[in-house]
Formats: sequence, structure tokens, C-alpha cells
Amino acid sequence: MEITYLLKGLLIGFSIAAPVGPIGILCIKRTLSSGRLMGLVSGLGAASADALYGCVAAFGLTFIANFLINQQLWLRLVGGLFLCYLGIKTFISNPSTEAVQPQQLTVLGAYGSTFFLTLTNPVTILSFAAIFAGLGLVEGGINYASAAAIVLGVFLGSAAWWFFLSGITGLFRERVSVNGLRWVNRISGLIILGFGITALITVLF
Repeated sequence: MEITYLLKGLLIGFSIAAPVGPIGILCIKRTLSSGRLMGLVSGLGAASADALYGCVAAFGLTFIANFLINQQLWLRLVGGLFLCYLGIKTFISNPSTEAVQPQQLTVLGAYGSTFFLTLTNPVTILSFAAIFAGLGLVEGGINYASAAAIVLGVFLGSAAWWFFLSGITGLFRERVSVNGLRWVNRISGLIILGFGITALITVLF
């Protein structure tokens, strides 16, 4: 039944999204500085990329998966450089007033940046392949309806995590002072920069 595959997709999407990495740090930082909407939209960018990779795994698009794996060095390089850019930009940015905040970070920019970061992480497709194999979804010869249910579940599961994370973080937003936001920017920037440097090191070694 498709509901079973939907539930499996929910589990996969949530488990892929939940570990706190650079996207999670960005989501927390943007929620604190720009509000829950920006934090949630940032998470939905990652959820969309997760669903796309879930689609590759669920529909057995091995030629796409193989291409991404073969190009993982370039993907790590681009993703690592972008993380370094985001980390430095976050570190040096100063908290802004509510009036000018939307001009600094648009909904499309928040969504697109995390979508791009998730797509340039080849570990994501490898994670999906491993989980699909572990759940016996690769060998089962699932039909298109079941595969679509899995992809939908992956997106909803991932989106549920980002909704939860941005919601919880949003509860603390009013309690954070301007000086506190400045430190959030600095700490977040250093963490994101660290992820970027780590990605670049994996390319070199």
C-alpha cells in the first residue's frame, strides 16, 4: 500500500534532515535574525533537494546517481567554497533593524542557498542509497505510485523537521538582544566556515 511507502519516506526524510549540520546552523541563525519564515524557507530549500535526491533513489535513476558520485570532488569543491563564503558573510554581518532585514535576505535567496548547498553534497545521495537499500526498497521493484509516495514522504518528513526547528528557535527570538544576535552571527559564521574548510580538505586529501 502507498501509505506504507509514504510513512517510510517520512522516516527517511526526517532522519536525513535531523542531524545538525551547516543547513541546521543556517536555519537557526536566520530564524533568530530574520524570523521563523526565513528559517522555515531555508529548511524547505534543503527539503526540496532531499526530495529530489529521494526521487533519484526511488525511481532508480542510476545514471544520474552515478554522474553525481563521479563528480563528487567538484561538487565538494563548489559546496565547500560556497560554505566558506556564507560563513565569512555571516561572521562579518551586523544585526539589522526589522525595516531593512527583508532587503538583506529574500525568501528566494534563503530557499535557493540551502537548496544549492544540499544539492552539492554528494553524501546526501549516498545516504539515500544506503537507507533505501537498508529498508529493502531497492530490491522490491516498487511501482511509480509507490516511488512517488516515498518522494512525497521524504519531502514532508524533511519539512517537518525544519518546521519544528524554526518553530522552537523562534520562541527564543524575542529574548535575544542585538548584541546577542551579533554573537549568533559570529558563532554561526565560524561553524559554517568550519564545515566549508572541512569540505575543501576532503577534496585535497
